[in-house]
Amino acid sequence: MSISLEELLKLSEEEMLTHNERPTGEQLRNKKQTFFEDVHEGMELPKYIYHPTPTHLFRWSAAIENFHRIHYDLDFGLNHDKNPALLVHGSWKQSVAPQYLKDWTLPRGWPWKASFEHRAMLVPGDILIMWGRITGLKEKGGMGLVDLDLGMTTQDGIESMPGTATVVLPLKDGPAIPYPFVPPQD
Repeated sequence: MSISLEELLKLSEEEMLTHNERPTGEQLRNKKQTFFEDVHEGMELPKYIYHPTPTHLFRWSAAIENFHRIHYDLDFGLNHDKNPALLVHGSWKQSVAPQYLKDWTLPRGWPWKASFEHRAMLVPGDILIMWGRITGLKEKGGMGLVDLDLGMTTQDGIESMPGTATVVLPLKDGPAIPYPFVPPQD
């Protein structure tokens, strides 16, 4: 059962972790389409909960060949850059948002555009909650355009990545969303 972001932030850290709504690969492969007619303004999207560790940061550094030591060398981060701990990569946060939008629009919808800012340093041990809320709906060109506020909030309620996005959902009796996606004309 989905819980609001506001209610989630009232829980203990251990309880927060039990409310992760991030789907498994199997759930994504068998996901039923969310149609434009199924959503409404104010509706919250599922919350994806992450709990990064130093090992996660090291693996991400290696995977994307980002070898800035603030992400894996604690001594360097503390003593050279005077950081509070190892720092979570901005590029990792940037990868979570499109995945989140893609997962929600699957199998026949599309993330269209997103923008967000990095506003807080995140460290291993933080609980990070990727969230979204519908702020606007319009039908255009046989497609359902859904505007969202989104972000990544810490267990302490600090918004580290405020942003907005627009995704495209199919209409129940509408045409397929074109592939590759072509935005509707104004």
